[in-house]
Amino acid sequence: MTLSYLRDFCLSKPGTSEDTPFDANTLCFRVGGKIFAITDMEVFEYINLKCDPERSAELREKFEGITPGYHMNKKWWNSVSVLGNVPDQLILDLVDHSYELIFASLPKKLQTEIRP
Repeated sequence: MTLSYLRDFCLSKPGTSEDTPFDANTLCFRVGGKIFAITDMEVFEYINLKCDPERSAELREKFEGITPGYHMNKKWWNSVSVLGNVPDQLILDLVDHSYELIFASLPKKLQTEIRP
């Protein structure tokens, strides 16, 4: 997984924007103004993604490269390694899952504007 590939994948989702609100290296992807993915652009080793708590527990047990979210709410966020110990397709599936969780939390009016 490369940062370029991940960035293109995230930005292909409807209503997605990117910014660096914390510092010049921390890249955030948002839908409807809410973050669904965070990564470090300089040291691209993991991506923080929101995840259903039950699924998080299962993933953390199964994959060494999935740990509680660094600097995030550990119940809802995972840090997912992009160094090869988590399959790329699973990473993309988890990006989708995080996007959908955040999208579902948006007001219905905003959801309709993003996906008419």
